[in-house]
Amino acid sequence: MARGKKARAEGEDLEFFARCASGFEQVLAGELRRLRMRRVRPLRGGAAFFGTLEDGYRACLWLRSATRVQLVLTRVAATDADELYRAVKAYAWERQVRGGATIAVDAHGENDALRNSKFTALKVKDALCDRLREQLDWRPDVDPHDPDFAVNVALHREKATIYLNLSGASLHRRGYRADGVQTEAPLKETLAAGLLLAAGWPDLAREGGVLVDPMCGSGTLAIEGALMAADIAPGLLRERWGFEGWLGHDPALWRQVREAAAARGAVEGCGALILASDLDAQAIAIARDNATRSGVVRLVRFSVDDAARLGRHLRGKRIAHAPGGLLVANPPYGQRLLSKDELPKVNETLRAAVEALPAGWSTALITPDAGVDTALGMVPDELISCYNGPIKAWVRIYRHGAAERQTCEVVSLAGVRRSVPIAEATSEQFAARLRKVARESARWARRSQVSCLRVYDADLPDYALSVDLYLADKAADGYAVVEERRRPGSVDELRATHRFADAVALAGVVLDVPVDHVIGRPWQAEAERRPAGASARRMVSAREDGNRFEIDLEGRPDTGLPLALRGVREQVGALSKRARYLGLFAASAATAVHAARGGARRTTTVCSYPDRIEWAEHVLADNGFSDTKHICVCEDVRDWVSERRKAGSSFDLIACTPPAWLPAQRQGQTDFELRRDHVELICQVAGLLARGGTLVFAFEDKEFKLDEKALLKAGLTVEDARVQTLAHGFERRANEHHCYLVRRA
Repeated sequence: MARGKKARAEGEDLEFFARCASGFEQVLAGELRRLRMRRVRPLRGGAAFFGTLEDGYRACLWLRSATRVQLVLTRVAATDADELYRAVKAYAWERQVRGGATIAVDAHGENDALRNSKFTALKVKDALCDRLREQLDWRPDVDPHDPDFAVNVALHREKATIYLNLSGASLHRRGYRADGVQTEAPLKETLAAGLLLAAGWPDLAREGGVLVDPMCGSGTLAIEGALMAADIAPGLLRERWGFEGWLGHDPALWRQVREAAAARGAVEGCGALILASDLDAQAIAIARDNATRSGVVRLVRFSVDDAARLGRHLRGKRIAHAPGGLLVANPPYGQRLLSKDELPKVNETLRAAVEALPAGWSTALITPDAGVDTALGMVPDELISCYNGPIKAWVRIYRHGAAERQTCEVVSLAGVRRSVPIAEATSEQFAARLRKVARESARWARRSQVSCLRVYDADLPDYALSVDLYLADKAADGYAVVEERRRPGSVDELRATHRFADAVALAGVVLDVPVDHVIGRPWQAEAERRPAGASARRMVSAREDGNRFEIDLEGRPDTGLPLALRGVREQVGALSKRARYLGLFAASAATAVHAARGGARRTTTVCSYPDRIEWAEHVLADNGFSDTKHICVCEDVRDWVSERRKAGSSFDLIACTPPAWLPAQRQGQTDFELRRDHVELICQVAGLLARGGTLVFAFEDKEFKLDEKALLKAGLTVEDARVQTLAHGFERRANEHHCYLVRRA
């Protein structure tokens, strides 16, 4: 007798493992306990439990947050590939696999001997097939996409657990979506169910509560909520299961379990109310079709509307007398359906929706954007880390009412008073400090004929970030860039994220900059920043010492006018009279413009990126320096310097502003690291200096230490110009600023 039938007949417990999205293990364990499974243990990636075959069938039908239900078949030794093969082949597969069934094997985990999961799966598949061929003179076909009998292998240390995938294809495939007809980036059904379960919707639904999704897309949250409210098993529409190729499958018992589930659900008499809306009429049409196929369309009121106008849908006695409600949403965010520039508008819309909720309602969102806490003026009572597709996100559950929202009263530089939602009460101190420093810096900027300036630079320890302001003739055309410094490991991540999001929201209001003109750069984004030469840009105009520049606020790592090097540009301008000038590693020609304005006879600008050279030429021409005396060269800087030395070229003034690191550009060339290779670079570049010439060597690096002895040994003198070239607004970063005047001895 096959194991499943024998276990059922004798009342023996079978061992199962239900998988779920990471972060929802406790939610899944709660579901299993409500289904009265035995010995439930939440583990990483799911929950283990024991029960009969009937319990296994019920788990397949009823679990909402699970992605897979697995039956433990056996555990075997797996110190190496040969031992794994022998142990798997010794198992009685002929008592498990139905004749003629297709199979598939997948594996995860590794140990010292088995490091490749595909190889592990292959060894198990070979052992299974060889056993069936020896015992039954039959070798099953492999179907990796839709097998009748799917085996999962979990490798841990020197043991392997062999599972039968009882449920088959992922349980998020409920069966109510039409193939090929969906909105962009739909939320997985199991993830939506996990959010609703974590937020307590089933209990609220039983009391006759209200569920609202004002950004419903294809309706996943609303439909899953309706299935819960009507007590409909989420697996009833599925037509294919993983136990169909298993000899332990009991069709009569399965039919009994399924019929019991079908008889239990009831749309009629359900006291819950579900509202779902979206701006996209096509999305609503898709959502309504999905709800129809799922059998819950009568429970959901669909409408085409903006989430900001949610209040109009929350009128009437039914909602006024409801015992409570829950707003849920999977809003678009900067990594999915829209650009990061649009994210503040989405958060403003969400805030309007939440503000329309009756007192005492809760909110549950799934988003990677902690800025939503600032927009709502609330801190989540519960956070669940998860992945929405490939994107790291959080389920954020706010259980408190509107009266507990935090706001900060702000007076802008122009005297406009506004109330701004914040997540951290201490952000009021940041707003006050920013306004004071920005007002003083704006006066300096007007005197100095400068339109771009640093107005805050980590003045408060808890707000370790910088704020740069780019003024325009009209206040509405200005921009602000808020950039966070690297966080120490001791800093609470959530609070730091809230402070940064608050700072972004407050900076725009204090500085009279429109919300979509505030660029926020949290420190986590450093690895994602666009390299120089990439195409996406945000160009704005800026003035400095009578010069005009077009700068790229999205430029990485150089906007074309680095504010920290303003003093260096002024130094170059002061040294440029009658000089033959050379600029190296120049992302734009900003320093060359200062040199030309200071009276340089000729200027040469060298950069590795073609689009930056075009930009440099435009900047020079825009300032009246477009003749043949001012040239721009696109070439690897180190190669160009080497070639010019061989050709005997010389310059009276050289400005070299190298990056901290530069990858090798050709075979045989090594990566450049500033701290390690600066002496070699300075010596190479100094070889282009004319008699009496000066090399201005400048950059920003907190840990850098100049090897002055090595330079003296090479016949070069070094004058420290850090103090006189430190830019206004960067006084707190004096230890990061470096500028040296290098000359031949």
